[in-house]
Amino acid sequence: MITRILPQLVKQFFSRIATNPFPARHMPPSLTEALTGPGASINPPVPVGPRFRGRLNYDRSKCIGCRLCVRVCPANATDYQPEEKKIVIHNDRCCFCAQCTEICPVKCLTMSGEYMISSYERKKNIVTDSGPLHVPEKSQA
Repeated sequence: MITRILPQLVKQFFSRIATNPFPARHMPPSLTEALTGPGASINPPVPVGPRFRGRLNYDRSKCIGCRLCVRVCPANATDYQPEEKKIVIHNDRCCFCAQCTEICPVKCLTMSGEYMISSYERKKNIVTDSGPLHVPEKSQA
């Protein structure tokens, strides 16, 4: 055992440590000048496609209270309300994995294209009802 480890230890002892040299050598004197100077550009935002996973929409009238979304949620973002037999979605906990939308038997949960959902108030990220969901129909050509 020692015969296998010993060459590795000697090699690591004499090898040069590999680190990122950026902070020491390659840092520009002014970060503002580097960002506004020639050749600097900011990438445009990624276009939102049809399979984008944004904020959850919830149609309360379609929900049958099966609790499958509560069971499958890895982030515990859905809470069941037994008195109403409906769910409440906490978007501040949601990891946008879309497992709840895939398992829902009546399709009352969908992912929206809205992704700007940060807020200073935590209660604003709780969804109790988004209203009826309007799914765009595919045009037949």
